[in-house]
Amino acid sequence: MPLSILIILPLLTAIALLLCNGLKPVRLVALSGSVIQLIVAAGVLFAYWQQRAAGNTAAMLLEEDHVWFTPLNIHYHIGVDGISIAMILLTAFVTVAGILVSWSMEKLNKEFFFLLVLLSLGAYGFFISLDLFTLFFFLEVAVIPKFLLIGIWGSGRKEYSAMKLALMLMGGSALVFVGLAGIYFNTQTAGGTHTFDLLQIAQLPIPGEVQKIFFPFAFIGFGIFTALFPFHTWVPDGHSSAPTAASMFLAGISMKLGGYGCLRIALLMPDAAQYYSWIIILLATIAIIYGAFATMMQTDLKYINAYSSVSHCGFVLLGIGMFTKTAIMGAVMQMVSHGLMTALFFAAIGMLYNRTHTRQVAQLGGLLKVMPFIATVFVIAGLCSLGLPGLSGFAAEVTVFMGAWEKADTLYRVATILACVSIVVTAVYILRAMGKVIMGPLQVEGGTAIALTDAGWNEKVAAGLLIIGIVAIGMAPFWLTALINQ
Repeated sequence: MPLSILIILPLLTAIALLLCNGLKPVRLVALSGSVIQLIVAAGVLFAYWQQRAAGNTAAMLLEEDHVWFTPLNIHYHIGVDGISIAMILLTAFVTVAGILVSWSMEKLNKEFFFLLVLLSLGAYGFFISLDLFTLFFFLEVAVIPKFLLIGIWGSGRKEYSAMKLALMLMGGSALVFVGLAGIYFNTQTAGGTHTFDLLQIAQLPIPGEVQKIFFPFAFIGFGIFTALFPFHTWVPDGHSSAPTAASMFLAGISMKLGGYGCLRIALLMPDAAQYYSWIIILLATIAIIYGAFATMMQTDLKYINAYSSVSHCGFVLLGIGMFTKTAIMGAVMQMVSHGLMTALFFAAIGMLYNRTHTRQVAQLGGLLKVMPFIATVFVIAGLCSLGLPGLSGFAAEVTVFMGAWEKADTLYRVATILACVSIVVTAVYILRAMGKVIMGPLQVEGGTAIALTDAGWNEKVAAGLLIIGIVAIGMAPFWLTALINQ
């Protein structure tokens, strides 16, 4: 199966959307395109497994390599390993769920679905790129739709939030470009040319001093995308103002671009990653603790999930900073788990808001009586967030903790213990939010029990897809760990 189809399909879907007229055709084209992308993603997974089973031990499989710009030796070079495929499957699941949740979108619906599909295109391209310039190109493709989705379809201080998100992510992109340019100009192939090729660079010696100079640029740049403390402030504002599907994409996919980029850079420049590991771990631990306690102070459901994301993404950076095999495996599992869990949480919050017109915890209560399905989704997302065994959050976080504990240094052990303690804080704010929103007597500001309805078919399918992924990882994580190990 040609891997380029993961880019061609979203592109064709986006073009078809621009040619549609009317809400019904737009919705059908968007959903059909996203479902086909999910099928193709599954096909890529099976093709990968088949090649591994046949004895193919290459670092990357399903490769395609075409010259893009000869003077700078830039190639359209794509391929996948187990980590890439995990991210591709995550993108496919969240894309389908996001389109289903936005089924009733009426305002500029064609443009809205076009931007969602364009965002998925950028994510697919980013995760399969083996040329660092091509990877950077798709990273930028994935930034533009976020600004427009928040600025046009958002709520509250949407213009401020959209501008803040765009400026901070563009700043991160600038740092990434400096880091990648530093790698490019300090590596040479046997033919004496510079290269952006990830596989070639991995085989070339990058001087330790060069790594120490350019690693911080690339790592911090990607870190901004994944809420690296103290550059996380765009996350709460962006999520709170974004429409439901955009929040799902931001947390479920876009923040994973940063984590994936941090991991690839750390593996390309391992000496610098080890040298700066104590700083990475310190910032990750602060993010975990700060994010958890900041979440306890929030009264808006979207802000609760946004600050919770800062804390959970800290586990990703903690696993990468520990730089052990188990910890890195846990970091990848956490990226997938957090993507599914947060997308589900934002979907549930969006369903509640569409019916009650409020996200304030104090103005909600007793919704389990009138919205049993939505309330159940809300509970599952919350339990996954606090790390309940049997759900993906537990499997991912335990793997990070086990990998982190392998580091015997005092700093690493203290950081691991503090990260574990944060789970208690997470349980407090999650259980409190669940208790106030869905338990007790019915209380809805400006609403009545008669006016409130449960989830529609599209919302049930969207939530069901994400729950399947959460349970599949939580109950049987071995298929994912085997995929990452390979």
